[in-house]
Amino acid sequence: MRHPILATLCAAGVFGLSACDKTIDKDAVDREFTGVNAIDGTGLNDVMLKAADPSEAVTYFQRADGIDPGRIDLMRGLAASLVRAKRNQEASIAWAKVVDHADSTNDDRVALADALIRNNDWERAEQTLNSIPPTHESYQRYRLEAMIADANQNWDKADSFYETAVGLTTKPASVLNNWGYSKLSRGDYSGAEKLFYETLRHDPAMFTAKNNLVLARGAQGNYTLPVLQMTQVERAELLHTMGLSAVKRGDVRIGKGLLEDAIETHPQHFDAAATALAALEPTVTN
Repeated sequence: MRHPILATLCAAGVFGLSACDKTIDKDAVDREFTGVNAIDGTGLNDVMLKAADPSEAVTYFQRADGIDPGRIDLMRGLAASLVRAKRNQEASIAWAKVVDHADSTNDDRVALADALIRNNDWERAEQTLNSIPPTHESYQRYRLEAMIADANQNWDKADSFYETAVGLTTKPASVLNNWGYSKLSRGDYSGAEKLFYETLRHDPAMFTAKNNLVLARGAQGNYTLPVLQMTQVERAELLHTMGLSAVKRGDVRIGKGLLEDAIETHPQHFDAAATALAALEPTVTN
């Protein structure tokens, strides 16, 4: 009955001696790390990708890849972590290395295209997507295809890709918001308004969609806030957006009133609205 206890004490003694020893055998530590990663790597990798601080995740996967180079799961982890850390140029290089791996997939090529777009390398992103067989259909692929079609001002193709992407996900709020912004940028304000309402039906808390909705309504001369779930701060910010939209359309007095409402509504000092209102005072006086 004493054997398990004795084993535990021995193990504790080993760790105690290791802690006291100031000279660390790095190779031994790396070998131990390799063993742990081989056994528990899948679960730990997932935690680092989803829950860890992005910079810590990058460090973890760089170290893991250095210890066990050529493992495509670690290469993917590093590339994905670099995207999370917004280190877009490095992420593009890392995903390119994944794509060059013998075990890479079409999903890896889609991820490379995503990284290239984040790095503002639209031409290479388009080339990467064009290299993927049309039989590979995924939400992420069509979302990126739509963005590239937008950048090329190929509106019919963009609409088709957005529609396909929406049908391939159970969480379409983000792509619907992008589609709405595309409509907004090309002057289809009523079409954009419908898409922003649809976005908020799927994600009522998305402030970007609320702000875009106000922009779409303001561009049509509709200066009343839509009936939405919003905090007091959000209401003030949306009134500010609406006020600027009114000024842009030449309705300066209406814009001034909306900016005053924004300042009054905000629970704290609203510097952006106050600055815009001050800039308008000479215009209104004249």
